[in-house]
Amino acid sequence: MKKTILMAFALLACGFALAQTGSGFGIKAGINYAGNGDFFDSAQDAFRAPDRNVGYHVGVFGKLGNRLYIRPELVYTSTTSGYDEGDLKINKLDLPVLFGAKIIGPLNIFVGPSFQYLLNTEFADVDIDEVENDVTVGLNLGAGVNLGKFGVDVRYERGFSENEITFLNNNLPSINTNDRVDTRPDQVILSLSYKF
Repeated sequence: MKKTILMAFALLACGFALAQTGSGFGIKAGINYAGNGDFFDSAQDAFRAPDRNVGYHVGVFGKLGNRLYIRPELVYTSTTSGYDEGDLKINKLDLPVLFGAKIIGPLNIFVGPSFQYLLNTEFADVDIDEVENDVTVGLNLGAGVNLGKFGVDVRYERGFSENEITFLNNNLPSINTNDRVDTRPDQVILSLSYKF
């Protein structure tokens, strides 16, 4: 019985030793299950929520601290939201600044603001006006597991800052001038990371 307890303790200690610790930097990539905000129809004063689609992200991160840490990231993200009138494609740079804590072993939780800079927005074959704000703010909330240099995390991101695009002219009869789309992200993000 003592041998079994010692063996279980040794395996548990090895698991704790494998947990990603300390400061450093790394790379990350993954998928986004995303939808942006509502489509507002100016003729009917109605709105419709988008269909969610899978996008992707790649980036780098830094980590300062161990049990309590701060983790800034710089991530390129590409998402697509589907509406009856067409697809809204967004390419952006995300800068989450996450504050995290190790809970037990390799498990950690984190929360923090995310700053987004829109690089490009496209909607079907429609000419769109300037986006209200190129820089917006959102929130990231999630949990992760780190084993050695490798990590996996899942998070939810929601944009706070209202940010809309309006349509100028188009070849689609279903879209009117002054129809608009909310570009705030509403997404679940799955990431794999490697820390150097």
